[in-house]
Amino acid sequence: MPQWIDHIVVRVKDLDSSLKDYETKLGMMASKGPEDQPHLGLRRAVLPIGDEGRFIELAEPLGEDSAIGRSLEKLGEGVHLVALAVDDLAKATADLKSRGTRVIETQGQVFIHPAEGHGVMYQLIQRK
Repeated sequence: MPQWIDHIVVRVKDLDSSLKDYETKLGMMASKGPEDQPHLGLRRAVLPIGDEGRFIELAEPLGEDSAIGRSLEKLGEGVHLVALAVDDLAKATADLKSRGTRVIETQGQVFIHPAEGHGVMYQLIQRK
């Protein structure tokens, strides 16, 4: 079972412009970025929330052929995923599968298919 929301990824068309809006209009300052993450096909900035390691990540695609790029093209700007912290990633994944939940496992990461979350993609995160 999820313990808390770890982070939220927001897909944006223009990271620099979006980051400026988050800083000036929402008072949220980046602790990381902007930085390119070519292996994920995105450029990102991390905006911490509170003192417990939670954050909002703004993500701009580095190209149209990335998960962020495809979602941005199809859905526009908005929430890309919500990451949920779990105590035991393997156990949580097995539990979801036993319930018939469509799970996407890639590069050591676990996602719940957006159709299962009524349009929201969830990621499971195990923090130690």
